[in-house]
Amino acid sequence: MYEDFHRIARAVGLTRVIRTPRQQLATFGTTNLKYYIVTEPIYKDLETQANEVVVRDGQVTAQRPNIVTPSYMLNLGGFSAEAREYMEYLSDKFGVNSAGLLYQYSNNPGTTEIVDGNVEGVAEKISQDLDQRDVGMAVVLSGLDELWDVSLFKFIYEFTASSSVSNAREMATMGLLDPVPNLDVPKGVIDKIDELFSQVKTGLEPSILHRELLRWGLFEYYETRFLALFK
Repeated sequence: MYEDFHRIARAVGLTRVIRTPRQQLATFGTTNLKYYIVTEPIYKDLETQANEVVVRDGQVTAQRPNIVTPSYMLNLGGFSAEAREYMEYLSDKFGVNSAGLLYQYSNNPGTTEIVDGNVEGVAEKISQDLDQRDVGMAVVLSGLDELWDVSLFKFIYEFTASSSVSNAREMATMGLLDPVPNLDVPKGVIDKIDELFSQVKTGLEPSILHRELLRWGLFEYYETRFLALFK
């Protein structure tokens, strides 16, 4: 385990951001981020190919940030006892319905190529091409070949942290983080539930809406409206 941690720490330490995206994560929509990761091949120390690098590309899709609270997170499954204990700590410290943002990602790897050159030169060439084509949502990274996805995760984590400030500010300006009287949940949650009701009428699986109502503890409040969907 210590050896794995050491390898991961090394991969994190070797990660470099050569080109940053020109925009941040969208507050009210899906963000598609193209990535390029340039690494020295793992076989470089075993063979003589000193002028080859590996270029991987792909796309990370970030869904629209969801408003959550410690209470909501405690109703989600799949967390360890330690994670639930931490969420209970947040609930006690900031309030059971204090608003935060939850980001969901999916990674769609693309191609892997072996090209001539060195890491710095190839990464710079890719960056210049992106600039010339005015590709805003693209990042170029360098890192450790066998743990290239660690570099990607490190960047996504930091990119989310920097975007969350502006995302939260924009939502707060629109009042979406303000608690709704009597329901004690953020206004943005009520807007999302109203949106889900509309989507059910156009084909969304009702169980998705039902599950969301239960997680927020709002099923009793919306029960009549929910059952009316089946009449």
